[in-house]
Amino acid sequence: MREFTIFYTDDDEDDLCIFADAVESIPQNITLQTYSGGQNFLNAISHPPVTPYVVFLDLNMPGKNGFDVLEELRTSDYKKDIPVVIYSTSSEPGIIEKCRKLGANCFITKPVLMKDIIKSIEHAVQIDWEKFIPNQSNFVFKY
Repeated sequence: MREFTIFYTDDDEDDLCIFADAVESIPQNITLQTYSGGQNFLNAISHPPVTPYVVFLDLNMPGKNGFDVLEELRTSDYKKDIPVVIYSTSSEPGIIEKCRKLGANCFITKPVLMKDIIKSIEHAVQIDWEKFIPNQSNFVFKY
């Protein structure tokens, strides 16, 4: 069975805990590393113990927000290919399009129900990110 490492960055401790609970209930072998805030994530990704299979990234954070983090990742030579799933409470078309243009690989509006959070995580680990090409029809995941 394949192992997956997911990094999740959010400033909301409750969201981090709920996401961790969802990961624990998934039967696949997933290692989760969480980061509170954009700068903490950027510090960690500069010297990671492992390269994540996918990064879940919240947008609305104090200091370095998700847009800032995404932009830094995409302009960094050594980390620009890491798949990034924007995981946000927003569902505004303008924000979604901005994320796509900045180089995010997928956009998921944070679900309310645990079963939908699990579906979202499972969706992200089932994608072959090396072959996946985001476009208008597959960029936003609907659970």
